[in-house]
Amino acid sequence: MSQAQKIQRPRPMPSPMPAGQLKALGMDPKVWQRHASPWSVYTRMATLPLLVLAIWSHTWYGASFAVTATFAVMIWLWLNPRIFPAPKSTESWASKATFGERIWLNRMSVPIPESEAKTALVLSLVAGVGFMAAIYGAYANDLLIAVPGVIVTYAGKLTFLNRMVLLYERMRNAHPLYRFWSVVPENDNTKQAKSA
Repeated sequence: MSQAQKIQRPRPMPSPMPAGQLKALGMDPKVWQRHASPWSVYTRMATLPLLVLAIWSHTWYGASFAVTATFAVMIWLWLNPRIFPAPKSTESWASKATFGERIWLNRMSVPIPESEAKTALVLSLVAGVGFMAAIYGAYANDLLIAVPGVIVTYAGKLTFLNRMVLLYERMRNAHPLYRFWSVVPENDNTKQAKSA
């Protein structure tokens, strides 16, 4: 009796999204441009302690208050990249970090150096582990877990963002789309333009 032949199925390849059409969390190119505002980046970074406090509050005010407060923080995180205007200059650290993050997320369409992709993934995992610890510490009302979790999250995220600045600087001319992210449209209808 012959043995059944094992048929290997081809592994499905993730399909890349067209460059510039990343829709993570509903982030279209206009929202990403607004998110490049330093106001958006820094106020979003300051949200983690509020989330931890909202979750922690279940022991003080009850579960329904904590759920409502946590939901309010989540709404803020969704609104944040949408409410600030696009920056007038995109040469700030925060703008470059946002553009670098877009490049990293778009790596399936426009490849980036493998070492950069791996480093960014490791730093994201570090920030993610810290975040989970902070959330668990807040839920368990354990400062010895929550505070180090917040510190690890910030360390991982800030290092990740710094690497994204370097990635953007390295890749900004690698694809035409990336070159135009930093272009800020100017209005010719100003008094200076009319007098020239």
